[in-house]
Amino acid sequence: LPTAVNITWSSINFKTILQWQPKPSGYLYTVEIHGQTSDTKKKCILTAETKCDVTDVLRNVKETYTAHILSVKSSGMDNFEEPPFAASEKFTPYNQTVLGKPEIQNYTQKGSKLNVVFQDPLTPYTFPNGSFQSIRDIFQHDLEYKLYYWKDQSSGKKDATTKSHKFEVSVDSAKNYCFYIQGIIPSRRENRNGQESMVLCTSVGRSILDEYGAEVFIIIAVIAIAVITLAVVLSVILCKRKKAKAAREKEPLNGV
Repeated sequence: LPTAVNITWSSINFKTILQWQPKPSGYLYTVEIHGQTSDTKKKCILTAETKCDVTDVLRNVKETYTAHILSVKSSGMDNFEEPPFAASEKFTPYNQTVLGKPEIQNYTQKGSKLNVVFQDPLTPYTFPNGSFQSIRDIFQHDLEYKLYYWKDQSSGKKDATTKSHKFEVSVDSAKNYCFYIQGIIPSRRENRNGQESMVLCTSVGRSILDEYGAEVFIIIAVIAIAVITLAVVLSVILCKRKKAKAAREKEPLNGV
């Protein structure tokens, strides 16, 4: 039977999907997850799909796993026959899962201080009481966050780092600021930086000039000058015409 190719691990916040090719024809797949110190576990048994959610069998996130994708005959197989399989690259969730986007809960710019409060991304794993664990619950002191901020309509970025859920940075009170947050695992060699949060901007003291830019005001000023000039020219022309008409009306009387 053909064996799987292009086997890849895709993991964000410890939700882990195994994917491979090709679509089976006349046979099915079964996934086996082999840990270095844990028992082999089977997932997606006799499936015609080419992906499998293996999150729940990777709960020991510091364990290193290998996936075997078995190719199995659709009609079943002889118990003594070992099905052909393809093996994946090794995968350690703690080192390789990607940090998802932090959720910004609140932000304020008061005077010269920008305050940002955010929330850790959640994982699929739960505590005994049923509540979901966050990435902070798993990474603990290995996790930190970085705030990137800059003056609105400027390209110069500054950054600040925290291990808590909030930032407080000094800013120019006369300017608005844009920012985003990113989780970081400094101890990692790869996948150190997580996904970036959405970009948000403050609007304290935002003027019309900040909103639309100087170019728009220049255009408006040029148009206004043109209109005023046109009005003056028309007034002069109309005034001259009235004087000329009045002069023509007086000519016959002068002749008499």
